[in-house]
Amino acid sequence: MNAVVAPSRSESMHASDLDVLDDPIEQQRFTRWTEEADGRRHAESAFQLSGMYCAACAGIIESALAAVPGVEEASVNSASRRAMVRWNPAQTSPSVMVRAIRGAGYDAVPDAAASARELRRKERRQALWRVFVASFCAMQVMMFATPSYVAHGSELAPDLRQLLNWASWLVSIPVMAFSAGPFFKGAWASLRARRIGMDIPVALGLLVTFVASSGATFDPQGPFGHEVYFDSLTMFVSFLLAGRFLEMSARHRAAEALEDTLSRMPETALRLTGQGDAVETVSVLRLVKGDRVRVPVGAAFPADGPLEEGRTQADESLLTGESRPVEKRAGDEVVAGSVNLSAPVTMRVERVGADTRHEAIVAMMRDAMSQRPALARWADAWAGPFLWTVLALALGSGLVWTWVEPSRAVWVVVSVLIVTCPCALSLAAPSALVAAAGALARKGVMVQRLDALEALASMSRLYTDKTGTLTEERPQWARTVLLQDGQEDADARELMRLAASLATWSTHPLSQSLAAAETSGTRAVWRRVGEQPGAGLEGTDEHGVQWRLGALSWVQGAGVGELTSAAAAGDAPCVYFGRSGRPLARFEFDERLRPGVPEALAALQADGVQVGLLSGDLGARVQRIAQLLGLRDVHGDATPSLKRDVLAAAQAEGAVVGMVGDGINDAPVLARANVSFAMGQGALVSRANADAVIVSNRFDDLLLARRLARQAMGVVRQNLVWAALYNAACIPLAMLGYLPPWGAGLGMAMSSLLVVGNSWRIGR
Repeated sequence: MNAVVAPSRSESMHASDLDVLDDPIEQQRFTRWTEEADGRRHAESAFQLSGMYCAACAGIIESALAAVPGVEEASVNSASRRAMVRWNPAQTSPSVMVRAIRGAGYDAVPDAAASARELRRKERRQALWRVFVASFCAMQVMMFATPSYVAHGSELAPDLRQLLNWASWLVSIPVMAFSAGPFFKGAWASLRARRIGMDIPVALGLLVTFVASSGATFDPQGPFGHEVYFDSLTMFVSFLLAGRFLEMSARHRAAEALEDTLSRMPETALRLTGQGDAVETVSVLRLVKGDRVRVPVGAAFPADGPLEEGRTQADESLLTGESRPVEKRAGDEVVAGSVNLSAPVTMRVERVGADTRHEAIVAMMRDAMSQRPALARWADAWAGPFLWTVLALALGSGLVWTWVEPSRAVWVVVSVLIVTCPCALSLAAPSALVAAAGALARKGVMVQRLDALEALASMSRLYTDKTGTLTEERPQWARTVLLQDGQEDADARELMRLAASLATWSTHPLSQSLAAAETSGTRAVWRRVGEQPGAGLEGTDEHGVQWRLGALSWVQGAGVGELTSAAAAGDAPCVYFGRSGRPLARFEFDERLRPGVPEALAALQADGVQVGLLSGDLGARVQRIAQLLGLRDVHGDATPSLKRDVLAAAQAEGAVVGMVGDGINDAPVLARANVSFAMGQGALVSRANADAVIVSNRFDDLLLARRLARQAMGVVRQNLVWAALYNAACIPLAMLGYLPPWGAGLGMAMSSLLVVGNSWRIGR
């Protein structure tokens, strides 16, 4: 990835460097700003965390952040190791929040690619060293322990046995002091926060095992007996660290997938200075609305805005999931992060920084990956009582075995503590839902609320808007009708060429459709072009003749009319074109279904989902589309309140209702639905109220989302069942003395690994 973060940030931050986080320019990289109705500003900052090893760590970090004055809300996701913090800039700053996280025993850097990548590299390197030390020492300890296992009777002299035990004790010290550090650190953090975390039983098991084995080593006739368990201890640490390392690797892959959306953003831009063709190289952070930027071939567009000069193709695959290049001509919108493939072009900056579509997508994914879904909260709520039960069972088992066979009491306690660590239970839901969200993001569907995946999987009824959702955002030119007798086809082609070239000066949907329909590539030269809102365009051609494009009354010179007038053209939208006072042609447009819509709706209905059409468009147009698609539950001329009432009635019948829309008037009903989707090119308010955004604008991606949601919920159920069965089977075995500590460690590590591996099958 190329420099999304300043070079000074490429190294992990020391305490003295934290003040740079308070620089407003730097904050743009990881902070979004919102403003309340009373004018107060709020900020939302994303951080990448390290040092987390279980779900309980999320609560500790949230508590530490909540204690910072000015922090209004903190959400930490243990599966993705991300934190989203909402804070008041008048009371605190990012550097204070990072210091609070460090004070809780963890570390954090802004969620920007370079610093997060460095943090992951350090975390991976340290984890590898811990695994290596534990595994190497475990092999050495097993070598020292082997003679005790294979010797019979008095074949192994007592002094030699004692010497081997001392060697095992010595080699186990690096494992306890270094490799097992995360377990003790996590347990201590939980105790300081007055919480019970999953590291507590593990740390207790390690301490009890080491202390008892050390006592047996130095005083074989003492209260701990003569049996040592250094081999079980070191093997357990090795197995658990190996499982956590693989889980960490899967989490790092998820983080890298998200950061791929940042990788194409350029660091600099070629800004035209206004003095001829002179350009200056500036930081993309210095671009402002209205700047004109030259984009060479192979470079990424630095902002959102229209092309002013040139014609090219853009690769938008990273933003939409669409692999085919998209044709771009003068007047067409380009998005930040897409790549210019064909020719140098000049664009005008409309939206920069956090306002771009690119940053909106990244922000959506950060929000989703920072959430703790309801299923995960349920698992976390049960983890505390479960661990107290485990501690009680371990203590009870130890007391019973003290009476039955004292020499086995210690390792029974250790086995119960180790085998019941509920890592698999806490990872069951978040690992699956984050994997599903990541798979959908790669296909162009950005999930903003992870809980919505559960509702999507059980959705029984779907309502969809028409214009911009089932149909293309702008209509398609259908035919040209000549209005003057004696006009020929050649005149029609010439009128089409003139009208299309004049239409490029307008952003009205019908004008853009007309401009897109002309593919000859020859454009007329226009002077003194003007646009009358609600009426149309006028301009003078190279021969001094004045032309008008728009409503019939406008072209006739009768005054302002309605640009989308359907006079003399039935219900079809149309525009007129001609010399001032003399209409010569009428251009009619038809609505065009998005590719894949009929097949997607048919597949949803075959899957048992009832599909309805809910549109504010004219009833006749809505009925025509409904008949074309075979839909019976149809509501035309629907106001936002009527849409909301229709959804409420369906929900009252017990249906799990989904909604797909794109307009401002869809925002209330999107917020009311059990699960909602907004089209990527839709209004900002509709995207903000939706649970997911179909950035690709392909309606059939809804099918993919439903399939992955159902797969994710199936995996969550599998994970929960596995965690329950594992504990139900292993706890009695450990209490009865049939499961040695090393076997308990192996089982617990493999259980967590199985849960994570099962989750990462989603979307493969």
